[in-house]
Amino acid sequence: MDKLRVVLLFGGRSSEHSISCATAGGVLRAIDRSRYEVIPVGITRDGAFVLESDDPDRFALDPAHLPEVVDNGSRVRWPESAASRELRVTDAAGERSLGDVDVVFPILHGRFGEDGTVQGLLELLGLPYVGNGVLASAVGMDKHFTKTVLEGAGIAVAPWVTLTRAALADDRELWERRTKALGLPVFVKPARAGSSVGVSKVADWSALDAALETAFAEDGTVIVEAAIVGREIECGVLGGAGTSVRVSVAGEVVVSGRDFYDFEAKYLDAPGIELVCPADLGDGELFELQRIARRAFEAIGGEGLARVDVFLTGEGFVVNEINTMPGFTPISMFPTCWLQSGLSYPDLIAELIDGGHARGSL
Repeated sequence: MDKLRVVLLFGGRSSEHSISCATAGGVLRAIDRSRYEVIPVGITRDGAFVLESDDPDRFALDPAHLPEVVDNGSRVRWPESAASRELRVTDAAGERSLGDVDVVFPILHGRFGEDGTVQGLLELLGLPYVGNGVLASAVGMDKHFTKTVLEGAGIAVAPWVTLTRAALADDRELWERRTKALGLPVFVKPARAGSSVGVSKVADWSALDAALETAFAEDGTVIVEAAIVGREIECGVLGGAGTSVRVSVAGEVVVSGRDFYDFEAKYLDAPGIELVCPADLGDGELFELQRIARRAFEAIGGEGLARVDVFLTGEGFVVNEINTMPGFTPISMFPTCWLQSGLSYPDLIAELIDGGHARGSL
């Protein structure tokens, strides 16, 4: 059987650049080389497409030195039109062909990658790719629109207020009144960022302005969200686009020594967090969680994969976020939940690649 030629696309212009690189390292190490030929394409922080190293150790997640795509002078050239799938590269040795692309695996986190922008590029070029399409990626990336769509589908979400600098300048008193109606504490988040970048927990209104500035540094739109008291539960979703939707067992984020599950705890091995999988849920609770996760995935038009994050409160489940390209390192919650559901990390990678390739031929 001929190998599928897979472009592994990572890095990018977002503040989650290094996390994307770490994900690439995990995939490069685990992908089945007997089935797939990998072309690693990195996107620098400035947005240049470069031919990258195929060495997974190059992208290890070291808290002292986060991995990144460095401009090495090469330039990857995408096909000139949808009539071709040939990828080319120009470097110090000249220009050469990298062959025809079978499928692109965009393991990009955050803006300019997880938000539908790269998906739109691949759609224009007619290249099959792994994961969610333009609409689901855009909706899932924007917390305001995720909440709006889920609420419209009858799914419980935390109350929120959406702010822009222009709205605050126009009538600050109105927006402060609406924000304070949420009660304390609140979380202040950039609308379009992930990995808890730019997120603050506010327990006193005197800290709100500083939290808003932190969030506005990441995005021009910010949400202020009522804090939900409950267990933090996550599960993985696979399928969609004409195939059955499957939901994994659940994992739990147990916060014991921090205000919340922030960037340092997620990726820099900061203390105060324990990840438990499978989570201790009754059969009825797990069934309900999986039902809600499936509905949420379908509500945004999901396909390929997602991680659905919820709070389990005394009144039931409240959806926090949908991640359309969740953390994908071997120890991340998404692959861990699937491992506990009977799907190994290499098999999970293979299912996603094969699914993206098959959808491209429809």
